[in-house]
Amino acid sequence: MKSRIRIIAAVLFLTCLTVSGADADVGIVGGLVHEKTAGPGEIYEGSIIVKNQGDRPEEIRIYQTDYLCYFDGTNDYNSPGELERSNANWVSFNPHRMIIPSKSIAKINYTLKVPSDPNLEGTYWSMLMIEEIPANSPLSSQAESAELQVGIIQIVRYGIQMTTHIGDSGERKLEFLETKLLKETEGRVLQVDIENTGQRFIRPYLWADLYDENGRYIGRFDSDRKRIYPGASVRYEVNLSSVPEGDYKALVVADGGGDYIFGANYTLKFEK
Repeated sequence: MKSRIRIIAAVLFLTCLTVSGADADVGIVGGLVHEKTAGPGEIYEGSIIVKNQGDRPEEIRIYQTDYLCYFDGTNDYNSPGELERSNANWVSFNPHRMIIPSKSIAKINYTLKVPSDPNLEGTYWSMLMIEEIPANSPLSSQAESAELQVGIIQIVRYGIQMTTHIGDSGERKLEFLETKLLKETEGRVLQVDIENTGQRFIRPYLWADLYDENGRYIGRFDSDRKRIYPGASVRYEVNLSSVPEGDYKALVVADGGGDYIFGANYTLKFEK
């Protein structure tokens, strides 16, 4: 029977912070970020462990993309090697496709060769995408033609961030884009959008110190830590629901560790 797949629905869970999949038989063992500091001309190797915890064999395919995310929640998955800071062309991997027996693990081996270019500096990265191929997909080598019906196929993908830092080089620089005080049903939230305008990846932790109109210190209000690649931007949220109405000065700090601390001052007005 000729296959007639009306819609293929791709379920992709990728953010600037973490990469995770929906409930699925295939999963990734260990971290979803493979990160290494290396120098020009250096070669390093690694592996990605994939586990099939289901009761039947599962097929996957592995391919590359570039990746960039933005504070508004949008993501770019460019062709590999398209972005200026892509290291996709440095990466070779094997296999590109495999069937994992039930209750088994499999290994994807990769080699990354940094070009012998003394002008390299900062952070370079790309994605290895690991995509589960459902047995009822026309792409599956396990599918029987008689089983292919009109319908919707859900595909789960995992994105492995392949990150290379060139020594300790590259400027670390953050820019505060926009800050808004939002009043939501659960309380007040300070929304802070930040862009990495430097050359090196940075993972800052963000908080806000609040002072009332008389200069009295009210307290420190914490957000979280987020991964920001050069050219990417993220959105932080600081919960200020416990702060009463009034006028305040806020010192917002993004702490990237060591000497890499960035701050901005804001005036906030809390109304009923």
